[in-house]
Amino acid sequence: MRRLKVRPQFLAAAKGLARPCGAVLIQTRDRADGDPTIGVGFTATKRIGGAVVRNRAKRRLREAARQLIPAHGVAGADYVLVARQSCAERPWPRLLDDVKTALIRLAADRGLEP
Repeated sequence: MRRLKVRPQFLAAAKGLARPCGAVLIQTRDRADGDPTIGVGFTATKRIGGAVVRNRAKRRLREAARQLIPAHGVAGADYVLVARQSCAERPWPRLLDDVKTALIRLAADRGLEP
């Protein structure tokens, strides 16, 4: 996995498929560059709370992605995990289930298997 760090990478993923699921919204796009590396980015808007809440939500999303994207992500794709309102307070097993469900549905929407 590699991190998405610059704005154009996030904007490109926003133009692809998106799947909201519980406390997270996952956006994805196929890079079509032949590189099997999975790109992952994280974002949380000010609407979900102050800096402390946003940082906690992103930390939780980073750990969920570390655990689930290698198993359920599609090679050669970029994913952006967007924290929603309840992400920081969501029980950990439910947050993991939200991320896993969204990843599986995105792969099915694209007609691919993770």
